[in-house]
Amino acid sequence: VQLQAFGGGLVQSGGSLRLSCAASGFTAGDYAVGWFRQAPGKAREWIGYISSSGDETYVVDSVKGRFTISRDNAKNTVYLQMNGLKTGDTAVYYCASDTDIALSIGTVSDGASWGQGTEVTVSS
Repeated sequence: VQLQAFGGGLVQSGGSLRLSCAASGFTAGDYAVGWFRQAPGKAREWIGYISSSGDETYVVDSVKGRFTISRDNAKNTVYLQMNGLKTGDTAVYYCASDTDIALSIGTVSDGASWGQGTEVTVSS
């Protein structure tokens, strides 16, 4: 079970990026996928998740209206579309696969799989 997050980079404030989380070694549709981020000197923050079926998505209030999570199970890939980026969004972004129950409340179990992280830097 492996996840690979990519698509980060440097973007100006107000810009957009789309992060991808590609799964290998398992069928992505069997698991929910969550996105997290960690800014320098700060704790890891849960951004949101998408259910294994793709029928349910949730993002936290700080990114609501700007970030959207979607998935393409045929490509075993989950996406985080980020619009209206702010300097406060600067962080390393991670994806994690786990059960719907765990990720729907922003937690991960011991069985979760993590991607390696992709860095997003938003300049003013």
